[in-house]
Order: sequence, then C-alpha cells, then structure tokens
Amino acid sequence: MMVERWAGFGSAMATVIFLWSVVQNYVPPTFRLYLTAWAAKVAACFNPYLQITISEYGAERFQRSDFFLAIEAYLSDACARRARKLKAELVKDSKNLRVTVDDHEEVTDDFSGTTIWWYASKRQSKAQVITFYPGEDERRFYKVVFHRRHRDLVVDSYLPFVLGEGRAVTVKNRQRRLFTNNASRNWNPYRSKSVWSHVPFEHPATFDTLAMHPDEKEAIVDDLMAFQESKDYYAKVGKAWKRGYLLYGPPGTGKSTMIAAMANFLDYDVYDLELTAVKNNTELRKLFIETTGKSIIVIEDIDCSIDLTGKRRKDKKASSDKDSDDDDKPKLPMDPEKDDATKVTLSGLLNFIDGLWSACGGERIIIFTTNHKDKLDPALIRRGRMDKHIEMSYCRFEGFKVLAKNYLDVIEHELFEEIQRLLKETDMSPADVAENLMPMSKKKKRDPDLCLSGLVKALKQAKEDAAAAAAAKAKEEEEAKEAEAKKDKEKEEAGLKKANEENKGKDKAPEEANGDIKEGDK
Repeated sequence: MMVERWAGFGSAMATVIFLWSVVQNYVPPTFRLYLTAWAAKVAACFNPYLQITISEYGAERFQRSDFFLAIEAYLSDACARRARKLKAELVKDSKNLRVTVDDHEEVTDDFSGTTIWWYASKRQSKAQVITFYPGEDERRFYKVVFHRRHRDLVVDSYLPFVLGEGRAVTVKNRQRRLFTNNASRNWNPYRSKSVWSHVPFEHPATFDTLAMHPDEKEAIVDDLMAFQESKDYYAKVGKAWKRGYLLYGPPGTGKSTMIAAMANFLDYDVYDLELTAVKNNTELRKLFIETTGKSIIVIEDIDCSIDLTGKRRKDKKASSDKDSDDDDKPKLPMDPEKDDATKVTLSGLLNFIDGLWSACGGERIIIFTTNHKDKLDPALIRRGRMDKHIEMSYCRFEGFKVLAKNYLDVIEHELFEEIQRLLKETDMSPADVAENLMPMSKKKKRDPDLCLSGLVKALKQAKEDAAAAAAAKAKEEEEAKEAEAKKDKEKEEAGLKKANEENKGKDKAPEEANGDIKEGDK
C-alpha cells in the first residue's frame, strides 16, 4: 500500500514537472505572468502568511541598502545564536569580528509576543553578462515572514525597531575613523564617498589625561553630554542638531588633544577639513553633505587657512591693468582657470556652519581652532555659530598635577610647592611641561626627581627669558617713545623756525616799501 502511494506521488510530481517545462518553453511570457499572478491569488486563499523582501542593493545599485545592512547587524546581534548555519567575517571599518546568519538559513524572532521568521537567501543571475554594478550577478536579500493579522505591527513597529537597533549595533561595533578631504580633481562622480579619505582613528587622549583644571573639564563634559542627549529638544526649539566650539589659545596648549578627547568621549568620527584644498562654496557644501552623523568637523588654525575677506591678493593685478589686446581676445568657455586659489568666501563658510545646508543630517559638532581669536571675523564666532568658546591657556598647577600623574605616576613631591610658585609667575605651555617630564635617565627609567628638577630649571630659565624679553621690549618701547618725542620736537622746532622766518619776511616788506617811498620824495 505504501509503495503504491509513493509511486502515485512520484507520478504526480513527474506530471507537474512536465507541465511546468511545457509552460516555460511554449507559453508566451505575457501569459505566464497572468498564470503566476493567478496562482499567487489561489495560494493566498490557503496561506495566511505574508512576506516582505529587503534587497541588498536598492535604487542606487552602487551602494548597499542601509536597511539591508541594519537588518544584517540586528540579526547578527539578536538572532544569530538561534541559527545553525553562520558565517564569520571582518567587516571593513569594524573593530570586531561579525558572525551573521548564513545564506539559505532561517531564524525566528519574537516581538511583542509575535513570532516572526527571517530568511537569508541569494539569487544567482541566469544571464552570463559583464556588469559594472556590484551584486548584479548575485543578489542577496532577506525575507521577513509573518501572519497577516500582524501586518500593522510588523510594518509600523517591528521594522522601524529593527532599523534603529541595527544602526545602534553598527555604531557600537564600528571602527571610528579620521577623515580628510580629497582634492576635487580626484573626486569620482560614481562614488559619493570619494570626496573623503579616512584612516582608523586611534588617538588615545581622554579627558582624564587632559592637562586642564578639573572644573573646566567637568563643564565641557557636561556640555557634551547635554548635546548628545538633546535630539528631541533641538527639534522642539526648531534648531539643527549641531553645536559649535571655538578653541583658542597659544600654540602647544592642547587644542588638538581636546578634539581627540571629545571624539573619544562621544565615540564620534572626526572630519579634518582642509580649507585650502576647497576651491569654492559649492565644493564646501558637497563635502558637508557627505559627512555622517555622530561626527566632529574640525577646521584647525582657521585664521591661517584662507583669506575670508574676499580681497584679492596684493600681487595680483587688477583686470583693468591688462593690455587691451588681452581684453579683446575671445575666451573659450571651457578654458581652465589659471588661478588655483580657493574661492571659499566668508558667506559660504557661514552657510556651512548654520545656514540651510547645516540642517542636512544631525548630531554634528563643528570645531574651529585658532591661536589669535581677535583676528577672526565676529560674524564667524558669534553665539549660535560657535556656541561655546574654550580658552586653552598656559599650564597651571592643576594641569601640571595631571601631567605628573600621567607621565611619572607621582601625586605628591617635595618640589611641587616650588613648581606651583613658578607656574604662577611663568607662562609655559602644557606641551613644554610634558616634554620636561619625559626625559629618560641613564637607567632607562623615568626618574621623578630628575624630571621634576629639570622642570624647575626650565621654569626658572623661562622666567629669566621672559623677564629679559620684557625688559628688552620695554627698552625698545622707551627708545621708540624717545625717538617719537625727538621727532615731534624737531618737527615743532622746524615749524617755529619757519614761522619766525615768515614773520621776519612780513616785517621786512613794509620797511622796504617805506624806503622806496622816501627815495621817491627826494
């Protein structure tokens, strides 16, 4: 009986396969589409389950779908333990090994008491063609299957939840990066990410190692935390979710270290924008659009980067001074520009900071650094653009104690009192103080006594040099003042002499006139 049943089943399957081959070979494609649609409707009457397909490549076939990547990250974190077939890979820009669900594998997920099935699969292209589109010959996709009565729950709640959780997992596992902008001649119109190049960001600076007064560090940390947690507040008040910081102070006071500490604290990428490589405002907007959220955009030494006044260089002749032959010479519209100088203007930079384009994306911090705050245009650093101004000053005793702990593992020492007094009287940058704490003794070991004694000596020398420089400057100013006074005195004497000569000339003229009259009378 069982043998006959299996024989009948085999015969039926053979008939189905034969009929399907006939349909494939002899039925026109248009009619096959109708048959497929009709078969799907018939199957839907008996199958209460729905499915949604998420392809690896969406409309932009050069770039993988963000939704697909988020699902992949979510399943690897939440559901991979329940799968029997897994694959491990080291993903680019990720610091951890990622274990994901392998192709043609099924996993289940529970959401609000509902069971949801995920299928990872791929489809090979039948046509043997050469294509420039990634994934064209092999299409990977995920299918999510659920009961029809849970449609609203899956579409409105579950899939957005998966997207958010997947992005969070991606951010947690990613390798933070340090970006720099490429010259525009190297931009590839088919690769949007070609405008930036990056390397792993591995700077070890933290706020614990930053040579600054603890109260100042605490205020900065509180400000950063408030910004990071204020997405809804920024939306409520109608502002783009960004914040500007101006770091100013003498060289060697830790401005770059502060940026690294901020990036490590917030777990953000860093975009180091070199303005001299940007030709115009359009390129500046393009660079800004290609930055991502959770990032810090840095322009260092902004007062030295470009001339934001829009003035021409002094050595550049005005167009009116050109020869008439050059003026009359027709110019081809495709002639390349001979002047490679940047055309970024102050207006373009202001729009970059807080114009309409600044609202593209969110959770960005913009940082300017400068050694001379007074040289910057007030419109560039006003509140609302550079929201918080942080002065990076010379090293004082509180900052020195941080450096002593970091470099020498010393908390107290007999020389601290003298160092505290000298730091009050002398301006020395944290970089110079740190350099004096790093020398190695002959035994290849950092000797606190030797290093601190060297620092005391350096501070005394710096104090003497500062006093000598101040005396020389005072003497120079005094000499300049005396020279100016002497010049004014000489000018005054020359004026008096000239006035006397003019008065003598006036007195002599009437006398000569009187003499002429007397001779006439005779």
